[in-house]
This record gives sequence, structure tokens and C-alpha cells, in this order.
Amino acid sequence: MEERSPTTFTTSFAESGRDLIAGCEWIVDATGCPSELLRSLETLQTVCDRAIRELRLQVVGIPQWRQFPEPGGVTGLFLLSESHLACHTWPEHGIATFNLFCCHRRREWPWKNRLKEMLSASSVAVQMVERGHVIRSLATAASASGEPQ
Repeated sequence: MEERSPTTFTTSFAESGRDLIAGCEWIVDATGCPSELLRSLETLQTVCDRAIRELRLQVVGIPQWRQFPEPGGVTGLFLLSESHLACHTWPEHGIATFNLFCCHRRREWPWKNRLKEMLSASSVAVQMVERGHVIRSLATAASASGEPQ
């Protein structure tokens, strides 16, 4: 996959109406998941690998995983050229959480369908938050003045 070079303030911010944004963050909570799936390192790796593959994200380095002793779950973290993907599970409560931050707009992954399919979640809540709002006139003025970003 192609390597991306670092971008500057004005080229990495995406337009959102009249403002600019630094990126989009998906905050995902899956509940009602069977505890054995939430304790399975292999299952969580498969979920994250599928999201990364289908969204065409670029992993930087080696993903970090921690499997906690029972009744604990799994934590995973991927450093991405676009930012990061993290997951955490609580098998004792039937909960899996995911956080995906991307520094530019991209299509949304079908979190609800995938987590119901792969983790047998009874419910999946997805929030998308636009981060780092900057009023376009301020960003343009800073860029034109040559001020460091």
C-alpha cells in the first residue's frame, strides 16, 4: 500500500459546511455480546483487521494487544497513518467498545451490521463526531500569513 507523506494544516483539514474539521471520530458501543467472543483475542483481531481492510486504512507498525486474565477481556490498539483504531472488551458485562479516528473524511463502516454478525451484539450504538472545528476564515488567514501551523 502507498505511503502517505505528512500533510499541512490547510491540506489535512476537510470542509464541513463553512468550517474546516481536523477529522472524524467514530465512537462505537456494542452490547449484549457473548462473553466467550469478548475474551477471544482472535475474534477481536479479526473484527479490527476487517474494518482496516474494508476502509483501506494504513497500519503503521505492529498492532498492540493485551488479553487480560479472566474475567477480563481484550484491548487492542492500531496506530494508523490516518490516526488510530482502539478496541476494549468487558466480557463480564457483554460490552465491546471501538474508537476510530481518521484525519480526513471517509465512508462510514457498517459498524452495526458487522458487530452484530461478528460479535453477536444485541445492540450497537454508533456516534460520529467531527473533531477540531476551525472557522474557514481563520484557517485561511493563518495560511496566508505564513504562520506556523
